[in-house]
Amino acid sequence: MVNEREVEHIAHLADIGIEKGELEEFTSQFNAILDYFEVLDRIKTADREDPTLYNVFREDEVTPSLPQEAVLENTSQKEEGFFRAPRVM
Repeated sequence: MVNEREVEHIAHLADIGIEKGELEEFTSQFNAILDYFEVLDRIKTADREDPTLYNVFREDEVTPSLPQEAVLENTSQKEEGFFRAPRVM
């Protein structure tokens, strides 16, 4: 459980402006969030195997992209084979 002084310190580190009147509410909300984490920590998951899990990493596959002419055919703002955009200073 965190107290108001710790919430003030955390807010300072995160560069979040909390007024004194809001401090009690933020402290209670912070503690409620930490309570939810305690509930999650009690869930036993080590003995479960989920067959729907799989490795999402895969080799990249090179596939052809659209030809440059097809990409640019719907724009009226093109220049030397590229989209023309406004200057940014």
